[in-house]
Amino acid sequence: MSTAPDPTALVEAGRRVLRLEAEQVAHAADRLDGAFAKAVGLLAASRGRVILSGLGKSGLIARKIAATLTSTGTPATFLHPVDSLHGDLGIVDRNDVAIVLSKSGESDELAGLLASLQRLGVPIVAITGAGDSLLARSATIVLDAGVEEEACPYDLTPTASTTVALALGDALAIALLETKGFRRDDFAALHPGGRLGRRLLLRVRDVMAPCQTLDEGATMREVTLNLAHQRGLVVAVVDGKLTGVFSAGDLSRLAERETEFLAKPLRSVMTRTPKTAGPDDLAGSAVGTMEKYGIMALPVIEPDGRVLGVVHLHDLMRAGAV
Repeated sequence: MSTAPDPTALVEAGRRVLRLEAEQVAHAADRLDGAFAKAVGLLAASRGRVILSGLGKSGLIARKIAATLTSTGTPATFLHPVDSLHGDLGIVDRNDVAIVLSKSGESDELAGLLASLQRLGVPIVAITGAGDSLLARSATIVLDAGVEEEACPYDLTPTASTTVALALGDALAIALLETKGFRRDDFAALHPGGRLGRRLLLRVRDVMAPCQTLDEGATMREVTLNLAHQRGLVVAVVDGKLTGVFSAGDLSRLAERETEFLAKPLRSVMTRTPKTAGPDDLAGSAVGTMEKYGIMALPVIEPDGRVLGVVHLHDLMRAGAV
């Protein structure tokens, strides 16, 4: 008869797994050497695709690495070792590079794939825990994914080993991204759909609203009347160019300090070095500026200081930039 699980023991078991796997990833990081740099260089120089392959759980990790590479500008696809022997090898080109994952590096199903890749002259990057295995001997470059023990209490189920393999794949993808100079705009172009796509593609010009401006000689009476219409931000200009801003928060602070302020000119109380946004700035960048400085709106200006409009946090939120 089974007993009810002890919540404390369950939490401790979870912590043990996380700590063990974190330790194994850290050990893999410590072992990383020039082979990793050579692998990144090989992938960056390839004129074809990256072919990922592996069996069982290694195959699942290989699929994820393929997806990560593809989403960061390096075309990649998964090829099952068995299917490669029954027609699917046709997707492999001589200009491709292969990344093959296997803990033992000795499975019979890999042998045929490795022989075929070698026959085509396709370089192989091995991610394996066995440096003297068939896979390692067949590879152009070997990345050490060995672990001291699995998180499985019987040291059987691939757990820590697949985590290390996945982390190495991520390391390759990010180092490759940086080598190729892959930018946020490139990422946005590959992720046009959904909330992520909107956040990455949205520009300030897509969200900004028109704004009326006041000369900096306007009185605070005029400014106060305009604040409601301007949604809490008055923009001052001289000769069409931004010279300062005055916000609803500025008005509250001014009213606390002085009772007779309505006759004051705007120039005497406005902020002369306001935070601004450019029309082609990413909307997410404008949100970051607002969050950093605790403001609700930014004037949108050209490089020469000419005012184009204003962008409000609420509009950015509605547009999905937050």
